[in-house]
Amino acid sequence: MSQTLTTAATATATTPKTPNPVAAALRPLAVDVAAPLAGYYLLHSAFGMSEFAALAWSGAIPAVRTVHGLLRERRLNLWASMMLGVNVVGLALTTVTGDARLMLAKDGALSGTLALAILFSVLVGRPLMSPMLMPFLTKGDRARGAAWERLAGGRSAHSRAFRRHERVFSGIWGTALLTECAARVVGAFTLPVATMAWLSTVFLIGAIAAGSVLGHTAADPMEKLVRTEAAEPAGR
Repeated sequence: MSQTLTTAATATATTPKTPNPVAAALRPLAVDVAAPLAGYYLLHSAFGMSEFAALAWSGAIPAVRTVHGLLRERRLNLWASMMLGVNVVGLALTTVTGDARLMLAKDGALSGTLALAILFSVLVGRPLMSPMLMPFLTKGDRARGAAWERLAGGRSAHSRAFRRHERVFSGIWGTALLTECAARVVGAFTLPVATMAWLSTVFLIGAIAAGSVLGHTAADPMEKLVRTEAAEPAGR
């Protein structure tokens, strides 16, 4: 009996843990997007670095990730390269900004760069918002995760409809952010600086709210397709 328990305990200890699919899907976003943004605000606000220095240092992670993807994996890391582009644009604009209006417009240009990257990803068939949406639709379920992969990979009869909704979802978010960019840039040069100091945040919150609400028009059909695909017999 003791030997049996020992064997079972050993087997349990040596059995590798199954990776959490939600964590695996969100990890690239945390490394490529959240880390550079957090680094920028931490260096600029907490440590008092200049905007230029904070942008330069926070751009190190996406720069390394982009180069690593090109040299080692022979592919372009879209999230990392997108954040690298945002940082490069921010560095360029920081060198020419001197007054408050240009500084306000600069933040709009950064969100505009993000919006254009998302819209470009739709055109090339690799929607950037899909990795962010996947964990919420698959809910960590293996069958749903496999269904998503089949749908996104073109291995399902429903793949065409799924991909269309994927593009629409990213298109909605890209359009919402691009609209926020245009509103912030126009407001920076037409409204009082004191007004734009708080209104720019309202624009950003409004864009996020619009993307979340309108995005359901594409996310809900995608979730239904994932559920349908996961429920169908394997190897059909």
